[in-house]
Amino acid sequence: MELQPIVPFEPVRTEHIPDGPEWIAQVKWDGVRMLAYCSQEQVRLVNRRLNDRTLQYPELLQPSVYCSASSFILDGELVAFDGGKPSFHEIMKRDSLRKQQSIRQAVSRIPVVYMVFDVLMAEDRWVTALPLAQRQDLLQDIIKPEQPLVQIVQSFPDGTALFRAVSEQGLEGVVLKRTDSPYLIDGKDKRWQKRKINRDLYAVIGGVTFRDKVVNSLLLGLYTPEGQLMYIGHAGTGQLTVTDWTGLTERVKPLELGTIPFNAKPPLLRETTWIRPQLVVKVAFLEWTPGGTMRHPSIESIVEHISPEECTTEQLK
Repeated sequence: MELQPIVPFEPVRTEHIPDGPEWIAQVKWDGVRMLAYCSQEQVRLVNRRLNDRTLQYPELLQPSVYCSASSFILDGELVAFDGGKPSFHEIMKRDSLRKQQSIRQAVSRIPVVYMVFDVLMAEDRWVTALPLAQRQDLLQDIIKPEQPLVQIVQSFPDGTALFRAVSEQGLEGVVLKRTDSPYLIDGKDKRWQKRKINRDLYAVIGGVTFRDKVVNSLLLGLYTPEGQLMYIGHAGTGQLTVTDWTGLTERVKPLELGTIPFNAKPPLLRETTWIRPQLVVKVAFLEWTPGGTMRHPSIESIVEHISPEECTTEQLK
């Protein structure tokens, strides 16, 4: 039976952590959302945009190593670490690879862990209608414990305490879930909620500046509900390496525009090259300024698993 990729269930953003016996809390791992589809010992890995990433993570292609079910659909986050902490920049290095030799080298150079938090199907039986508590029990039954590659995300009864703990450790945040919730394919509602510690978002690049013919700063925007690209600030610092900036320089050349893509002209620090808004970055920042731009933005990575159309002001809710 060939398993068709689905759009995963998404949590809504919250500033208030719900409590009560019907809620559990989990660490929000800073990685790439990935569903693993296994049928007849063949595994496919597909991200939330329904892009196939099977070749990028060959260590997950032997399902019997980590799962006792002969067929399954797992939902989780692929995570890479740097200095003992999840690093979005490191996982993007793996996710962006396309050449077989580079992928083989990266398996040992940038190891990943698949942090699994849900199961949608097992042994050809769909379980999305079951309450989360039962799906969690099923995960415990099918994921093999004595291997490091695939780990079950631990659940905690006290969301406030977990949020305090992950804040102290500098992690991304927590996800709160009702134990009676079914899994909503291509759904998003308050039965799953996320509380993030740091302010970050996905933004589209609408312009760049250069230094010595290499891109050194990005003008970033989000789409409004009306479809207009709203300027939210520029960023030139963060996790990008010299190689990243050089590669970005080559990618923007064919995207150059003669007109401003933003709905209003941004304040310019130096000569700016406008580009078609097709490239996406993840950016962290301290807070919003009164003028509606990011204060102290820092680029975490160039991303491929988010489309420009998803870079909307909905992220701010």
